[in-house]
Amino acid sequence: MLGNDWVILGSLILVLPLAAAEPGIKVQFVGGTVSGITAKTNSHLDLTGAETLLFHLGKTELRISYQKINTVEYGQSVSRRYAEAVLISPLLLLSKSRKHFVTIGFVDQEGKQQALVIRVEKSDIRSLLAGLEARTGRRIEYQDGEARKALKG
Repeated sequence: MLGNDWVILGSLILVLPLAAAEPGIKVQFVGGTVSGITAKTNSHLDLTGAETLLFHLGKTELRISYQKINTVEYGQSVSRRYAEAVLISPLLLLSKSRKHFVTIGFVDQEGKQQALVIRVEKSDIRSLLAGLEARTGRRIEYQDGEARKALKG
């Protein structure tokens, strides 16, 4: 192969994984009222649509009109890492593991109130909440003071 061929081949190898990646923010479905979705399903939430939130759940897609979303709630679950602390270091007894949860309430096509509870990584929570607030026009409701303080800095 010539030098240019190697450059083209290398570029293709780098681009292929990007094309295969799903759009949106990686989340974990925890629960809710929508039937047919298994808890702890890893999925993606895509906020790029102008009119519709797209929830990728493996082979299933759930589309929710932003206008139909009537609540967006954020909260944290805090737990101590006792098992890790015993095995790794006593200093971990003092650390806390925070999990970030978002509840999206909406009215489905049949006019019934539905809810989705998702777990979001710490690195994505601010952008997800800002996107939901901007697209839906709804203010974020906080489950507790800790959640409010965590986002307001």
